[in-house]
Amino acid sequence: MRVNKGNGLAIVLIVLGSILLLGKFTPFFGYFVGHLIGYLIPIAMIMLGYYGVKRGNALFGWIVLVLGVLILLGKLSWLIGPLLAIGLIIFGVSMLSDRRRRY
Repeated sequence: MRVNKGNGLAIVLIVLGSILLLGKFTPFFGYFVGHLIGYLIPIAMIMLGYYGVKRGNALFGWIVLVLGVLILLGKLSWLIGPLLAIGLIIFGVSMLSDRRRRY
């Protein structure tokens, strides 16, 4: 089997379809694939949006890019909230320690 330059997308689609089909028939793997695809779709949207902006289709590219970022932020909110809280605590402690050094 020869792999030409234009066959990369076809191979990616075949692999993605196989993973999705395997996920439907295997209970544990299906749960894992569902979560994985939930993160891959927004990342793919971000990449396609960036590609669209670079290729000259700015309006469509920016719309897809912003939607992908918003969806990914929603998916990662379980991580962003605690990181924001930790950052606020560290910033507050550093502000307190700076006041003590000034006096």
